[in-house]
Amino acid sequence: MKKVGVLSLQGDFAAHGAAVERAGGEPVFVRERDQFAEIDGLIIPGGESTTMLKLLRYEDLMEPLAEFGRRKPVFGTCAGAILMATHVSSPEQESLGLVDIAVERNAYGRQVDSRVTEIEPDPEFEKRTAPGKLEAVFIRAPIIRGIGKETRVLARYNGDPVLVEAGRHLVATFHPELTGDSRVHALFLEKL
Repeated sequence: MKKVGVLSLQGDFAAHGAAVERAGGEPVFVRERDQFAEIDGLIIPGGESTTMLKLLRYEDLMEPLAEFGRRKPVFGTCAGAILMATHVSSPEQESLGLVDIAVERNAYGRQVDSRVTEIEPDPEFEKRTAPGKLEAVFIRAPIIRGIGKETRVLARYNGDPVLVEAGRHLVATFHPELTGDSRVHALFLEKL
């Protein structure tokens, strides 16, 4: 069984752990740098990206996380998507630069503008998982404003990419862990 690390400094890492189990993986809640050696892939959950950056620096995890991402698959959701981007705006901030995307923080609006909706995934996503719409939970979500040529869009919402992959990495601007649908996590497990 593949061991999937879930960065457990902030955000709903427990929900990601449950989604990993539903998808057939074994979650490992990562809080220390030594744990990177025992996992096959890593999920960076949602939360607040500037707070996550401070905690990563405080716990001395920034460089080990970046190094892990250069070698193994990483899946970022919401704030995790921001941390994985190559360019962040509103305001600009440091990131890991693992996926060639430009993101605008909190672009859908404030907490009150959060929403649950259904999105139609790309046929490629459905071919690799199962057919059907995806329930998407957007909470102060970023918008992907630009993608690199090696980045593939797997789902859109209102014309904007919300689920993308680049090689071994996966990024979602929504929270698939907050639904009962484990297809996005299952797709990530295939990359391990």
